[in-house]
Amino acid sequence: MLILGLTGSIGMGKSTAADDFRRLGVPVHDADAAVHALLGPGGAAVAAVAAAFPGVEDAGLIDRKKLGALVFDNPDELRRLEAILHPRVARHKRRFLEIAARRKCPVVVLDVPLLFETGGERGCDAVITVSAPPFVQAARVLSRPGMSRERLDHILAQQTPDVEKRQRSDFVVPTGLGRLESLRTIRKILAEVQSWPARHWPPGPRRRFG
Repeated sequence: MLILGLTGSIGMGKSTAADDFRRLGVPVHDADAAVHALLGPGGAAVAAVAAAFPGVEDAGLIDRKKLGALVFDNPDELRRLEAILHPRVARHKRRFLEIAARRKCPVVVLDVPLLFETGGERGCDAVITVSAPPFVQAARVLSRPGMSRERLDHILAQQTPDVEKRQRSDFVVPTGLGRLESLRTIRKILAEVQSWPARHWPPGPRRRFG
């Protein structure tokens, strides 16, 4: 089973690209969605996060705005949160891969916004970066409620620059030319990787995936 890593900076159109993979029948693991589930009602991380960050729990779930206010500009607090969430997301991802393998899926996609930042590319057979021109990216992000140029600049400062992501990737999906062009590129990628060897699944006896 071939594992493709899908990444891209904020506002680049990664979620749309992930949807296109799904439309083409490729299972996609969404790391952000896994975090939402962990912090939502009955989520497996609610108790641990509430204990580490008093005041962020509300009616059995984590208030993401309150939590974000605590960690957004505080690297130490962010690392403390990541220490809680990352192992749980890794287990969620492992279950996704096991299920996909049992279903004999030839290709899966791991949708990870911070793929390079967390070293996740080392567990992928190929990496795909979704990219758009800076003015398109800014227009998309600044149209979101509560977003400002200052906040966008702060987020971008925490992420690997787009140009570096593209250089380190096996493929780039452009999203500034319309969805049909992006979908066409994704189809080409899937056709090309059919002949690539799967190096990460099944995992070897000494390899730890996650």
